[in-house]
Amino acid sequence: MGCPWSSSEFCLGAARQYTLDRYQFKKPLAQNQLIQKKLADALTEITLGLHACLHLGRLKDSGKLVPEMISILKRNNCGKSLDIARNCRDMLGGNGISDEYHIIRHVMNLEAVNTYEGTHDIHALIIGRGITGLEAFTGKSA
Repeated sequence: MGCPWSSSEFCLGAARQYTLDRYQFKKPLAQNQLIQKKLADALTEITLGLHACLHLGRLKDSGKLVPEMISILKRNNCGKSLDIARNCRDMLGGNGISDEYHIIRHVMNLEAVNTYEGTHDIHALIIGRGITGLEAFTGKSA
């Protein structure tokens, strides 16, 4: 559940450093409002995701965890992490797709998880089963 956050933290750090170091019109990119908003959004989502992981761990320790909680968190964390990586890539402009800054590597890894594992969709089915009591895979009651 916390695995995508290491990618997000890397991307945030790389985007922050790049926008501090890169100057345009005699000021760092990081001085632009939209860049600061994107950095703030990324940090907010990372913080919320990490706190949610901690809370879920505490629920597990207390025996109050149900499987759908894991699916909700994993689905959200993977999606948010991909969004953060994409936004960080955008902050680097054309350099965002260069392997020199490594953000694109994290974007591709997160895209691969989303595509070949179907994380978002599979966990949606697990959550849906918990909500309805019906098994979408077989059409039977859960």
